[in-house]
Amino acid sequence: MSIKSMSLTSFVLLSCALALPVTATPQLEPLWHTKDLRIPESVLLGTAAKSPTLFVSEIDGQGNAADGQGGIALLNVDGSIRQHDWLRGLNAPKGLASFQGKLYVADLTELVVIDIETAKVLEKISAPDSVFLNDVAVDPQGTVYVSDTRKNRLYRLQQNKLSPWLENVEAANGLTFVGEQLFIGAGDKLFKADAQGNLTIVAQGFAERADGVEHVGNGDFIVSCWAGLIYYVHADGKLDLLLDNRPHKLNTADIGWDSAKQILYVPTFLGNSVQAYQLKQPKG
Repeated sequence: MSIKSMSLTSFVLLSCALALPVTATPQLEPLWHTKDLRIPESVLLGTAAKSPTLFVSEIDGQGNAADGQGGIALLNVDGSIRQHDWLRGLNAPKGLASFQGKLYVADLTELVVIDIETAKVLEKISAPDSVFLNDVAVDPQGTVYVSDTRKNRLYRLQQNKLSPWLENVEAANGLTFVGEQLFIGAGDKLFKADAQGNLTIVAQGFAERADGVEHVGNGDFIVSCWAGLIYYVHADGKLDLLLDNRPHKLNTADIGWDSAKQILYVPTFLGNSVQAYQLKQPKG
Protein backbone atom coordinates (compact mmCIF):
# COMPACT_ATOMS: atom_id res chain seq x y z
CA MET A 1 0.00 0.00 0.00
CA SER A 2 1.38 3.39 -0.91
CA ILE A 3 1.06 6.42 1.36
CA LYS A 4 -1.25 7.99 -1.23
CA SER A 5 -3.71 5.10 -0.99
CA MET A 6 -3.72 5.01 2.82
CA SER A 7 -6.77 6.12 4.72
CA LEU A 8 -6.22 8.90 7.22
CA THR A 9 -6.82 6.46 10.11
CA SER A 10 -4.24 3.96 8.82
CA PHE A 11 -1.70 6.72 8.32
CA VAL A 12 -2.19 7.97 11.88
CA LEU A 13 -1.87 4.46 13.35
CA LEU A 14 1.32 3.78 11.37
CA SER A 15 2.82 7.08 12.42
CA CYS A 16 2.09 6.38 16.09
CA ALA A 17 3.59 2.91 15.86
CA LEU A 18 6.78 4.24 14.30
CA ALA A 19 7.03 6.89 17.00
CA LEU A 20 6.80 4.41 19.90
CA PRO A 21 10.15 3.84 21.63
CA VAL A 22 11.70 0.38 21.69
CA THR A 23 11.10 -1.10 25.15
CA ALA A 24 14.40 -1.18 27.02
CA THR A 25 15.28 -4.15 29.20
CA PRO A 26 17.65 -4.45 32.16
CA GLN A 27 21.19 -5.55 31.36
CA LEU A 28 23.97 -7.41 33.17
CA GLU A 29 27.44 -5.88 32.88
CA PRO A 30 30.32 -8.24 33.87
CA LEU A 31 32.49 -6.97 36.73
CA TRP A 32 34.84 -9.76 37.81
CA HIS A 33 35.30 -13.52 37.56
CA THR A 34 36.80 -15.65 40.36
CA LYS A 35 38.14 -19.02 39.26
CA ASP A 36 39.52 -22.11 41.01
CA LEU A 37 36.55 -22.72 43.29
CA ARG A 38 35.24 -26.22 44.03
CA ILE A 39 31.77 -26.67 42.53
CA PRO A 40 30.27 -23.47 43.95
CA GLU A 41 26.50 -23.77 44.34
CA SER A 42 25.35 -20.72 46.28
CA VAL A 43 26.57 -17.19 47.08
CA LEU A 44 25.39 -15.06 50.00
CA LEU A 45 26.45 -11.50 50.79
CA GLY A 46 27.19 -11.05 54.47
CA THR A 47 27.44 -7.53 55.86
CA ALA A 48 27.62 -8.15 59.62
CA ALA A 49 31.41 -8.49 59.73
CA LYS A 50 33.94 -5.62 59.70
CA SER A 51 33.95 -5.75 55.92
CA PRO A 52 31.38 -7.23 53.51
CA THR A 53 31.93 -10.90 52.76
CA LEU A 54 30.68 -13.33 50.16
CA PHE A 55 29.93 -16.79 51.55
CA VAL A 56 30.22 -19.45 48.84
CA SER A 57 29.03 -23.01 49.36
CA GLU A 58 31.29 -25.54 47.65
CA ILE A 59 30.04 -29.06 47.01
CA ASP A 60 33.53 -30.32 46.07
CA GLY A 61 32.21 -33.77 45.23
CA GLN A 62 28.92 -35.28 44.14
CA GLY A 63 25.83 -33.11 44.62
CA ASN A 64 23.93 -35.96 46.29
CA ALA A 65 26.71 -37.66 48.27
CA ALA A 66 27.30 -37.54 52.03
CA ASP A 67 31.07 -37.58 51.53
CA GLY A 68 32.26 -34.87 53.91
CA GLN A 69 34.15 -33.06 51.14
CA GLY A 70 32.06 -29.90 50.99
CA GLY A 71 32.56 -26.58 52.70
CA ILE A 72 32.23 -22.81 52.71
CA ALA A 73 34.69 -20.38 51.12
CA LEU A 74 34.90 -16.65 51.74
CA LEU A 75 35.41 -14.08 48.98
CA ASN A 76 35.94 -10.35 49.22
CA VAL A 77 33.45 -8.27 47.29
CA ASP A 78 36.11 -7.49 44.67
CA GLY A 79 36.25 -11.20 43.84
CA SER A 80 39.52 -12.03 45.59
CA ILE A 81 39.55 -15.14 47.74
CA ARG A 82 39.71 -14.24 51.43
CA GLN A 83 39.64 -17.70 52.96
CA HIS A 84 39.13 -20.76 50.80
CA ASP A 85 38.83 -23.20 53.70
CA TRP A 86 36.73 -21.12 56.10
CA LEU A 87 34.79 -24.26 56.98
CA ARG A 88 35.13 -27.80 55.65
CA GLY A 89 33.64 -31.21 56.41
CA LEU A 90 30.16 -30.66 55.01
CA ASN A 91 28.56 -33.05 52.54
CA ALA A 92 26.94 -31.33 49.56
CA PRO A 93 26.22 -27.79 50.82
CA LYS A 94 23.89 -25.72 48.69
CA GLY A 95 21.62 -22.82 49.71
CA LEU A 96 22.69 -20.28 52.34
CA ALA A 97 20.91 -17.79 54.61
CA SER A 98 21.94 -15.81 57.67
CA PHE A 99 20.22 -14.37 60.72
CA GLN A 100 21.61 -12.75 63.87
CA GLY A 101 25.16 -14.01 63.48
CA LYS A 102 24.29 -17.50 62.32
CA LEU A 103 24.77 -19.01 58.87
CA TYR A 104 22.22 -21.63 57.81
CA VAL A 105 23.28 -24.16 55.18
CA ALA A 106 21.16 -26.70 53.31
CA ASP A 107 23.41 -29.77 53.38
CA LEU A 108 21.76 -32.71 51.64
CA THR A 109 19.47 -33.97 54.44
CA GLU A 110 20.52 -31.62 57.24
CA LEU A 111 20.27 -27.94 58.09
CA VAL A 112 23.71 -26.95 59.35
CA VAL A 113 23.87 -23.98 61.73
CA ILE A 114 27.22 -22.15 61.89
CA ASP A 115 28.40 -19.38 64.18
CA ILE A 116 29.75 -16.79 61.74
CA GLU A 117 32.18 -15.15 64.15
CA THR A 118 33.97 -18.38 65.09
CA ALA A 119 33.27 -20.50 61.95
CA LYS A 120 32.12 -23.30 64.25
CA VAL A 121 29.24 -25.67 63.55
CA LEU A 122 26.67 -25.16 66.30
CA GLU A 123 24.35 -27.97 65.28
CA LYS A 124 23.14 -30.15 62.45
CA ILE A 125 19.38 -30.59 62.29
CA SER A 126 18.04 -33.50 60.26
CA ALA A 127 15.03 -33.02 57.99
CA PRO A 128 12.83 -36.14 58.26
CA ASP A 129 12.30 -38.05 55.01
CA SER A 130 14.44 -35.55 53.09
CA VAL A 131 16.57 -36.36 50.05
CA PHE A 132 17.97 -33.19 48.49
CA LEU A 133 17.75 -30.04 50.60
CA ASN A 134 18.48 -27.13 48.30
CA ASP A 135 17.81 -23.60 49.50
CA VAL A 136 17.26 -21.73 52.75
CA ALA A 137 15.40 -18.54 53.69
CA VAL A 138 14.69 -16.84 57.01
CA ASP A 139 11.62 -14.71 57.72
CA PRO A 140 11.82 -11.42 59.67
CA GLN A 141 11.12 -13.23 62.96
CA GLY A 142 13.96 -15.71 62.41
CA THR A 143 11.94 -18.75 61.32
CA VAL A 144 13.93 -20.84 58.86
CA TYR A 145 12.50 -22.52 55.75
CA VAL A 146 14.29 -25.12 53.60
CA SER A 147 13.35 -26.58 50.21
CA ASP A 148 13.78 -30.21 49.13
CA THR A 149 13.77 -30.30 45.34
CA ARG A 150 13.50 -34.08 45.02
CA LYS A 151 10.64 -34.33 47.51
CA ASN A 152 8.76 -31.28 46.14
CA ARG A 153 8.55 -30.04 49.72
CA LEU A 154 9.35 -27.15 52.04
CA TYR A 155 10.40 -27.67 55.65
CA ARG A 156 10.05 -25.20 58.50
CA LEU A 157 12.28 -24.99 61.57
CA GLN A 158 10.37 -24.59 64.84
CA GLN A 159 11.56 -25.39 68.36
CA ASN A 160 14.80 -26.64 66.85
CA LYS A 161 13.02 -29.28 64.74
CA LEU A 162 12.47 -29.39 60.98
CA SER A 163 9.00 -30.46 59.93
CA PRO A 164 7.31 -30.58 56.52
CA TRP A 165 5.43 -27.33 55.97
CA LEU A 166 4.36 -27.32 52.32
CA GLU A 167 3.95 -30.32 50.02
CA ASN A 168 3.55 -30.87 46.28
CA VAL A 169 5.59 -27.87 45.12
CA GLU A 170 7.13 -29.49 42.07
CA ALA A 171 10.91 -28.99 41.87
CA ALA A 172 10.85 -26.53 44.80
CA ASN A 173 14.20 -24.76 44.95
CA GLY A 174 15.03 -21.06 45.37
CA LEU A 175 13.58 -19.26 48.39
CA THR A 176 13.54 -15.62 49.46
CA PHE A 177 11.47 -13.49 51.78
CA VAL A 178 10.11 -10.06 50.92
CA GLY A 179 8.72 -8.83 54.20
CA GLU A 180 6.44 -11.56 55.50
CA GLN A 181 5.91 -13.19 52.10
CA LEU A 182 7.92 -16.16 50.92
CA PHE A 183 8.75 -16.45 47.21
CA ILE A 184 9.58 -19.86 45.74
CA GLY A 185 11.30 -20.72 42.48
CA ALA A 186 9.96 -24.11 41.38
CA GLY A 187 10.16 -25.64 37.92
CA ASP A 188 9.14 -23.04 35.34
CA LYS A 189 7.31 -20.86 37.90
CA LEU A 190 7.85 -18.26 40.59
CA PHE A 191 5.33 -18.58 43.41
CA LYS A 192 4.32 -16.41 46.34
CA ALA A 193 3.26 -18.21 49.53
CA ASP A 194 1.26 -16.70 52.37
CA ALA A 195 1.61 -17.67 56.04
CA GLN A 196 -0.85 -20.55 55.58
CA GLY A 197 1.07 -21.95 52.61
CA ASN A 198 -1.40 -20.85 49.94
CA LEU A 199 0.40 -20.36 46.63
CA THR A 200 -0.05 -17.69 43.97
CA ILE A 201 1.79 -17.75 40.66
CA VAL A 202 3.86 -14.58 40.23
CA ALA A 203 5.45 -15.54 36.91
CA GLN A 204 5.84 -18.60 34.72
CA GLY A 205 7.58 -19.65 31.54
CA PHE A 206 11.22 -20.19 32.50
CA ALA A 207 12.83 -22.32 29.81
CA GLU A 208 14.69 -24.39 32.43
CA ARG A 209 14.08 -25.22 36.08
CA ALA A 210 14.35 -22.25 38.44
CA ASP A 211 17.21 -22.22 40.93
CA GLY A 212 18.08 -18.96 42.73
CA VAL A 213 15.57 -16.19 43.49
CA GLU A 214 16.45 -12.63 44.54
CA HIS A 215 14.21 -9.62 45.06
CA VAL A 216 15.60 -6.48 43.39
CA GLY A 217 12.94 -4.00 44.48
CA ASN A 218 9.54 -2.69 43.36
CA GLY A 219 8.14 -6.20 43.14
CA ASP A 220 10.79 -7.26 40.59
CA PHE A 221 13.01 -10.34 40.90
CA ILE A 222 16.02 -11.97 39.31
CA VAL A 223 15.69 -15.73 38.88
CA SER A 224 18.43 -18.10 37.78
CA CYS A 225 17.97 -21.49 36.16
CA TRP A 226 20.74 -23.98 36.92
CA ALA A 227 21.12 -24.92 33.24
CA GLY A 228 22.60 -21.47 32.50
CA LEU A 229 19.79 -18.91 32.30
CA ILE A 230 19.12 -15.72 34.24
CA TYR A 231 15.79 -13.90 34.00
CA TYR A 232 14.56 -10.51 35.12
CA VAL A 233 11.01 -10.95 36.41
CA HIS A 234 8.89 -7.80 36.38
CA ALA A 235 6.20 -7.22 38.99
CA ASP A 236 3.53 -7.90 36.36
CA GLY A 237 5.04 -11.31 35.58
CA LYS A 238 6.82 -10.29 32.38
CA LEU A 239 10.10 -12.13 31.80
CA ASP A 240 13.26 -10.67 30.28
CA LEU A 241 16.11 -13.08 29.55
CA LEU A 242 19.30 -11.42 30.82
CA LEU A 243 21.82 -14.18 30.25
CA ASP A 244 22.04 -17.51 28.43
CA ASN A 245 25.21 -19.43 29.25
CA ARG A 246 24.00 -22.75 27.91
CA PRO A 247 26.15 -22.60 24.74
CA HIS A 248 29.20 -22.10 27.00
CA LYS A 249 28.15 -24.91 29.34
CA LEU A 250 28.31 -22.56 32.33
CA ASN A 251 25.66 -23.14 34.96
CA THR A 252 23.95 -20.34 36.83
CA ALA A 253 23.13 -21.80 40.24
CA ASP A 254 21.91 -20.15 43.46
CA ILE A 255 22.62 -16.46 42.90
CA GLY A 256 23.52 -13.82 45.50
CA TRP A 257 22.49 -10.17 45.51
CA ASP A 258 23.83 -6.86 46.81
CA SER A 259 20.77 -4.64 46.96
CA ALA A 260 22.74 -1.49 47.83
CA LYS A 261 25.12 -1.74 44.88
CA GLN A 262 22.78 -3.66 42.53
CA ILE A 263 25.38 -6.38 41.98
CA LEU A 264 24.48 -9.98 41.12
CA TYR A 265 26.78 -12.85 42.11
CA VAL A 266 26.49 -15.99 40.02
CA PRO A 267 28.08 -19.34 40.98
CA THR A 268 28.81 -21.32 37.82
CA PHE A 269 28.75 -24.73 39.55
CA LEU A 270 30.64 -27.02 37.14
CA GLY A 271 32.47 -23.93 35.85
CA ASN A 272 34.10 -23.73 39.32
CA SER A 273 33.85 -19.94 39.45
CA VAL A 274 31.79 -17.00 40.65
CA GLN A 275 30.90 -14.21 38.22
CA ALA A 276 29.80 -10.75 39.39
CA TYR A 277 27.54 -8.55 37.28
CA GLN A 278 26.31 -4.99 37.64
CA LEU A 279 22.59 -4.74 37.03
CA LYS A 280 21.90 -1.83 34.69
CA GLN A 281 18.32 -0.62 34.69
CA PRO A 282 16.98 1.26 31.63
CA LYS A 283 16.75 5.01 32.12
CA GLY A 284 13.49 6.87 31.99
